[in-house]
Amino acid sequence: MKSQKKIVFITGVAGFIGFHLASFLIKRGDYVIGCDNFNNYYSPNLKKKRAAHLRSLGVDVIEQDIQTLMSLPENVSHVVHLAAQAGVRYSITHPQPYADSNLDGFLKVLECCRHTPNVKLIFASSSSVYGGNTKTPFSETDPTDSPVSLYAATKKAGELMAKSYHHLYGIPMTGLRFFTVYGPWGRPDMAYFSFAEKILKGEAIPVFNQGKMERDFTYIDDIIQGTVKALDHCQGFEIYNLGNNQPEPLMHLIKLLETHLGKKAVLDFLPMQKGDVKTTFADIQKASSAFGYAPTTSLDEGIGNFSLWFLNQSSILTP
Repeated sequence: MKSQKKIVFITGVAGFIGFHLASFLIKRGDYVIGCDNFNNYYSPNLKKKRAAHLRSLGVDVIEQDIQTLMSLPENVSHVVHLAAQAGVRYSITHPQPYADSNLDGFLKVLECCRHTPNVKLIFASSSSVYGGNTKTPFSETDPTDSPVSLYAATKKAGELMAKSYHHLYGIPMTGLRFFTVYGPWGRPDMAYFSFAEKILKGEAIPVFNQGKMERDFTYIDDIIQGTVKALDHCQGFEIYNLGNNQPEPLMHLIKLLETHLGKKAVLDFLPMQKGDVKTTFADIQKASSAFGYAPTTSLDEGIGNFSLWFLNQSSILTP
């Protein structure tokens, strides 16, 4: 049965996940409005191209920073808060943007929700909250009080801020811990994207911890499937992992990129980076039981889809 039409406000709508989520929701018949500040952490041109595509679908895209939000658009039923300063390594050298966006910005969103009757909030968290945990797979009941980067600390702080607002004001909320999301229209700062660029240019790619790393790579379509199910299911206060439930070696990712791009990679093996973790691995049983989350895309298929898009979008980062 088709769900009732929703009026959804997405922060970070021109970001990677925001773009795909808005595209899905508008196509299924919801009304979608979103904001983005189009900052220069990575190419604003890529974000503007995403925004132009969204507008062509009928999404109302506003250029606005969440730190300046005073109220939500009229009659909004759901807020999906995706705007954030992303990136683990960048947080080591540029801490202030993380406090500005992930703490102060999220507080503005929570305040707007507090003053909007009957609104439901879905917000993005991150697998980074599990820090250096060695027990795998990572479960929502595992401790998350030992972050290894400021980025992780701000995402954990966001979860706690949201929980306090739910407790005080009764706002239905769902937090989603995303695990290494990848795919077409993705973020250039992510390893798979930057590796693809360097492979095609013949440049060496940095392979940290001598390549002994694993990530629970999760294809964007699977993330959107889970996010939409969480949005439709939102009640009380819950936090869910959205991952692929299958960690993949970093070297396997590189081999798949070589295969699908048709070119060998030049490898530069390096030691472990500060703020990084060796393995991520999502236990997705809670999301599966609650709303039927079930990722279906293998890394081979997903990297194939990304590579096909990437090879046909050579001008995506140029004006």
